[in-house]
Amino acid sequence: MSSPRTLVLALGGNALIRPGEEGTVDEQLACAREVAAQLRSLGAKDRVVVVHGNGPQVGRVLLRSDLCVHEVPPVPIDVAVASTCGELGLLLSQALRDELDRPATVVLTHVRVDLDDPAFVDPTKYIGRFYTEDEAKLRAMTLGWTVKEDPGRGWRRVVASPRPQSVLEAREIGALLDVGNVVVACGGGGIPVASAHGRTFSVEAVVDKDHSAALLATQLQADELIVVTGVDEVMLDFAAPTQRPLREATPAEMQVHLDAGQFPPGSMGPKIQAALDYLDAIEGTVRITSPECLQDALSGRRGTRIAATLSTS
Repeated sequence: MSSPRTLVLALGGNALIRPGEEGTVDEQLACAREVAAQLRSLGAKDRVVVVHGNGPQVGRVLLRSDLCVHEVPPVPIDVAVASTCGELGLLLSQALRDELDRPATVVLTHVRVDLDDPAFVDPTKYIGRFYTEDEAKLRAMTLGWTVKEDPGRGWRRVVASPRPQSVLEAREIGALLDVGNVVVACGGGGIPVASAHGRTFSVEAVVDKDHSAALLATQLQADELIVVTGVDEVMLDFAAPTQRPLREATPAEMQVHLDAGQFPPGSMGPKIQAALDYLDAIEGTVRITSPECLQDALSGRRGTRIAATLSTS
């Protein structure tokens, strides 16, 4: 009988909104149930943490705030992240509880960031709706935003995306796992916080959820980090005639591919870097796959597996 494993699952925010859907609560709950059902093959004593993205959902919170700016005060980014952590945590915990027949707990999670991170000097993370140049600059002047042109699309607000330094609730998450809970944590990458003058305060930034998942997996000494994204397997030479799936690789091989520009910063690059950060700290396994292939990836039949030792099958 195999020993219980600790697994951290990084679920993209778009995994809960299918192409062509409006993203209603019922639609997102149905998607959450489908993902949860793919985890039924896990052992009853496996320790499972689900980290989720929230890009589309935060965009909606900010859109509502923007449309109602003359009626109610605007919603800060950190509060929008927290709001969607509750919203998506509700849907995911319901689905996990029903499909796995286990208690599921949502932890509003804070991640510590460094205010000296270069990301605060030159914010690059686009959020919210598109504006004309004049509209964007007016909001920058009146609301203190940083705005930039999203080439070919319009002007948008940008915020910093600093690297997470630690997950503050990691010990509490581990305690919940110890008593059999499936835990939903680090929603949207977690709420970024910093400290000064003996106080801890949240900052308006967005933390990459894959980096937070990798960091949490490291702090929990997790056996596996599973990145659920929009492709069944990682592709080499993506969109080129020589495109091909990568089923297995060592961390050293993935680093070579990353250095060669195979994984651009705006798509697969951050996921691969997060995977390598985790594997640099822990002798574990990373799997990368789509929501539809998750069950097969867990059993080794699909997805991309990254580990120091490759399988012999």
